[in-house]
Formats: sequence, structure tokens, C-alpha cells
Amino acid sequence: MVASPKNPIIRTVTLGLADAHPLTVKHIQQASALLREVEARLTEAGYELQTLRLSTRSLWDDLVSWSATEIQQYIQELQEILDEQNLAYCSLGAAQVTRPDFPLARLDILADLLLPAPALSATVQLATLQHGLRAQAALPTAHIIKRLASESEEGFGNFRFAMLACVEPGSPFFPAAYHEGTSSLSVGLQGVSIVTEALQQLRAQQAGPLDLTLVSETLKAALQAQARPVVEAVSQLAEAYGVRFGGIDLSPAPMGEESIAAAMELCGYGPLGSPGTLAVAAALTAALKGTELPTCGYNGLMLPVLEDRLLGQRWAERRVNAHQLLLYSTVCGTGLDTVPLPGDCSVEEIAALLLDVATLALRLRKPLSARLFPVPGRQAGESTTFSSPYLTNTLV
Repeated sequence: MVASPKNPIIRTVTLGLADAHPLTVKHIQQASALLREVEARLTEAGYELQTLRLSTRSLWDDLVSWSATEIQQYIQELQEILDEQNLAYCSLGAAQVTRPDFPLARLDILADLLLPAPALSATVQLATLQHGLRAQAALPTAHIIKRLASESEEGFGNFRFAMLACVEPGSPFFPAAYHEGTSSLSVGLQGVSIVTEALQQLRAQQAGPLDLTLVSETLKAALQAQARPVVEAVSQLAEAYGVRFGGIDLSPAPMGEESIAAAMELCGYGPLGSPGTLAVAAALTAALKGTELPTCGYNGLMLPVLEDRLLGQRWAERRVNAHQLLLYSTVCGTGLDTVPLPGDCSVEEIAALLLDVATLALRLRKPLSARLFPVPGRQAGESTTFSSPYLTNTLV
């Protein structure tokens, strides 16, 4: 396992677990041991690995005959086991509500499961290519979002919940990750720096708006050069530990000052939200989807309003809004991500926004998600005052 002289940061290595719920102490211990071995080997090779995550099968499929009380007891025990193993990220899988036989009343306990269990995340899949859109599920999904907003500190519970539409299993990024099939290892990069450096090099050579074909070609080459050693390293480890290599998600996940919005503006088409932003988003996505690497997950732009400093600023300046982000999603990434909403917005308004995202995903036959963030105690036009250093404060 040989690392390149300048290694990209790995945001996550995610183990997709084939074992069914209820997971036992032994299951989690074995998963933790495998992930720790992977972490040690990658660190030894010179990589910085930020998080280790565990993605599981659908809780709702495996425990279909369990009562709400039994499931809540199990979740409490699972959280305790995860704490003992020092695992801070575990997905409970997706509630596949588009299946005609899925009882929507089962969603009523989802907030009760997540609120006392900070290591756990979950999703509701509102649309699939196989079954279409189940519009009746939008309102109970919106109720989950409202409860997580009002019953968790600063509304942070919604970082661990999302609505999915046409999202396949195997993504390494949370909360969208869920697993099906044999156990696997997938990887996601902290890739904004790769995009930024490639565009800075082009900017140094060219004045004015960059040629977007050249942008795609340059970024694709940079991604392949930077990510190929990561793919080789993790795929070798997967083989060594007897699990499948699930692929790499090249989505350049931003974090604070490491801003994908700032990278996009290097292309020279004005502040994010200006005419040309859609073309820039398409050019970057073409590079992400055009490599020869084995990929998984979204492989598109992530535009999380509350996790990207400059994007939060452009949102506060009213240069971008939810429907513009949906427009950009038609040619790129993940849908609506950490979008701040008024704390007093109604469940009907949230449900309607979920339906917009799910309808777009179904019509375009592409994966999209919605991680919405009603801000407790804040109304439209007011500023957020989050205490977390990982969030950017912006306008509701």
C-alpha cells in the first residue's frame, strides 16, 4: 500500500454490514475491529482518516414483526454497544415506504428512535424507480423533521435524518447510507481541496470565465490522480478482510472554510447564484462522473447551506434559495442539504418541499435527498446563532 506524496483527506470509510437486525454485541465488536484495522493501515500509509462509519440493512425490513416498544428497547441497547466500541456513526437503513405493503404508521416512532441515540441516523425513501412516488408518506416524513427540530438541541437531530428519492444502497456518506447484500467497504473523500487546487491552477493560466470543457478535463485528471491510490488502498484492505469493495464517492464534501461554493466561483462566472452557476455545476459534475474509478453513492456536488461558509453567505445575501439549489441538482448533486427553514414552518410546507425533491428525482431518474433544517425559535429573515464550530450561521 503506497500513498502519494500529497494524500487527499479521507472523510469516511464506511462498512456496510450484511448481518440482519437485531445486531448483537459480537456483530458490533467484529465491525469495530475491522474498521480499526482499516484505520490503522491507512494511517500507517500516510492518510488522514476523519471518521469510521457503519451502514446497516433496513431496520424496518428486519424487525417487521416487532412492536414499537421492542424496537425502542433494541435501539437503546444498540446505542450503548456503539458507545462501548467508540463508534459515533451508524445508519439504521432506509424505510422503503414506496413498497405498497409498508405501513406508514411505522414511521411514527422514527423520531423516538433517533432523539435519544446520537450515534444513529435513518432515512425514509419516498420515491424509487421500481414503485414510483408514495405521496402519502410525505406528511409523516415531515412530522419526523418537525419533531427532530423541536425536540433536539438547536434542531441538530435533523443532521441525522433525510428523505431519499431514487437513492441506491452503498453510499459512504451519511445520513443517506444504507446497506443491502454482502458486507462491503466504501470510501468518501474530503475532496473540496482537490477541486479548489485544480481550478486555482487553471485560474492562474487564464483570465475571465474559464473554458468549462477544460474545467471538466482538468478536474477529472486531478481526481483520478488523487483518488486512485485511495481506491487501491481500500480495495486491497477489503480483499484482505474478506469483504467486497463498494467503491468511492468522489462528491467533494465541503466543511466550513473548505468551501465548494468558493471553488465554483473560481470558474469566473460571478458569485454563486449568478447566471452561469448551473453550467459550472454541470462541468464539475461531468468530471466527478467521468473518471474510470469504481464509484458509488452520489458522485455529484454537495451544496449544504449550513456546512459551507461561502454558500451560507450567498444564502444570506439571497443570491440562492431552495428552488435554485433544486435547479442545480438537476445537473449535479444531492438535492437539498442542510437548508435552514423557519422554526414555525408547517408540516404541510415541509411535505410539499419533500414532494418537489422526490418528483424531480423520479422524473430525472437520479438520486436526490432532502436534509431540511427547521431552526427552533427562528423566523424567516432572522439569523441563526448555532454554537457548533462546524456550522455556518446564515439567514433563515
